[in-house]
Amino acid sequence: MRALEQIDTGEVRELLDRDEFFWLDVVSPSDEQIDELAEMLDWHHLAVEDVKEFHQRPKLDTYRTHALLVFYGVHAPEASLVEVHVFVSGGWLVTVRHSPCDHLEQRRARVVEGEPPPTEEDVVYCALDALTDSFFPVIHEAEDDIEELEEEIVAAPHQDQLSRALGLRRAIGPARRVAEDQRDLFSDVHSVLDRIPGLETSDEAAASFADVSDHLHKIADQLDSLRDRLVGALQLYGSMSDNRLNMITERLTLVATVFLPLTFTVGFFGQNFGWMVRHVDSFGGFLLWGIVVGEIVPLVLIYALFRRAGWLKRPVVSPARRKRDHED
Repeated sequence: MRALEQIDTGEVRELLDRDEFFWLDVVSPSDEQIDELAEMLDWHHLAVEDVKEFHQRPKLDTYRTHALLVFYGVHAPEASLVEVHVFVSGGWLVTVRHSPCDHLEQRRARVVEGEPPPTEEDVVYCALDALTDSFFPVIHEAEDDIEELEEEIVAAPHQDQLSRALGLRRAIGPARRVAEDQRDLFSDVHSVLDRIPGLETSDEAAASFADVSDHLHKIADQLDSLRDRLVGALQLYGSMSDNRLNMITERLTLVATVFLPLTFTVGFFGQNFGWMVRHVDSFGGFLLWGIVVGEIVPLVLIYALFRRAGWLKRPVVSPARRKRDHED
């Protein structure tokens, strides 16, 4: 089996004449190159139109001599989705894409350098398995980011965390939709094998494609879980912000309540009542009526009232406990 990285017309025709299976992985081909390749491999005109127009949903189209599978992977450094058009026949496998994909390129290199796969089904499985497994590193990184974000929100919520949560949600959304479509596409493995011309529907082939299907189900479930955790993180942010606002409002209320009797005392003694003028005519009278009765006694009563209500003593709750209580 041969693995090619560029369209070499002479080599492709030679492999076709020898009826030798090959894997051609093409990145960003021109329309002229696609037309030339389609003529050599006898691609259906609808398949040619599809491969020239990317941004399609995952699908499997079957034609007389070949099948077109639109499948997605993830390029790890940028965590960007990579759309791959997979043409499958009994004599060749062609993958067309416009972006790099580390997992697919590494798997193709192992196929070239190591022992070639024994059957055509194994080559197709290698390509699909590489694209499927490319989701897992991004999912694990997103899980770590969300966990760190949750801890930061519990410790001290601020505006940047809201932006990060929304950014993660926008990044996970397209991947989740693609994963769900690919999971549904491989819900019936035998149906997929039956629709791809040239592939054997043996038990070993079914087991290999069942492994891909299992991983697709796992990826879709994990991305759904990440979306739910992000929704929970946004709710946690709103809850912690409300709690912080309530604490600030409560403290301001306590301060205003403390100054209420002081304000009353100042206003009361600012009036020129005859009795007040006659009896509060010394420093001792000022201390008794102005300081003790007018200020200290009300403050003591307010302190006793606050302490009885439990406003001055709060139970200490660790951030981990608050996070656990919110999740429950």
